[in-house]
Amino acid sequence: MTKKLDGKVAIVTGAASGMGKTIAELYAAEGAKVVAADFDADSLKRVVDGIKAADGNVSAVVTDMSKSDDIANMVDFAVKTYGTIDILVNNAGIMDNFKTVATADKDLWDRIMAVNLTGPFLAIHDAVKIMHNNPNGGVIVNNASIGGLGGSWGGAAYVASKHGLVGLTQNIAATLGMFSNIRANAIAPGGVNTNIAKTLTDIDPMGIKATGDPSNNPMGEPKDIAKLALFLGSDDSKFINGTTVTADGGVTA
Repeated sequence: MTKKLDGKVAIVTGAASGMGKTIAELYAAEGAKVVAADFDADSLKRVVDGIKAADGNVSAVVTDMSKSDDIANMVDFAVKTYGTIDILVNNAGIMDNFKTVATADKDLWDRIMAVNLTGPFLAIHDAVKIMHNNPNGGVIVNNASIGGLGGSWGGAAYVASKHGLVGLTQNIAATLGMFSNIRANAIAPGGVNTNIAKTLTDIDPMGIKATGDPSNNPMGEPKDIAKLALFLGSDDSKFINGTTVTADGGVTA
């Protein structure tokens, strides 16, 4: 039986846990040669070992998405290992403890922007140079957030970074998608059961108050987002370009 990503080479960032881990696993199961990237080397190794145990084709590259040299190395590694890049999934992202514009500082702002927006930009910038040479071009899948659709689902830096990622996705579609052979789409997840909540250690009370009562909202699973990332990365979505697909159980409806 033909698999949806047979013969494709895919980079998945933030692949050591949560949504990225599940995306990498599903991509490999669907026939992709996966470059799994993350800054957490130990957790990344466990994910890669698991994919290999399931007969998936995967290689690991330790990557800090806030470092331009790491990102350039990630892209070079993919090309040296598998010869090309067909799909780039920008999944890595961090939160900002719901800090408002009054309580966030420049260091926090810079860190959030580096990982959530500048990192994806740099990865895309390097990857599209390879994708242009592919007969069928390439696909960008950016994992944004419902925080990129409104103002209350994160702190000032996080929300701004995710709005920026949505805008970047649209610009790629309007340029490289319309007049070249590379398309880009984004996913806007709502609450998903991952370990990212463990990084919330100093939550701003005003910032979290703006979200309402998240305990009343439906929670998705990483596999829900992975299946959407598979659709957007595959030829099943070949006429979808510049779209942000919301996956939040209806929270923003």
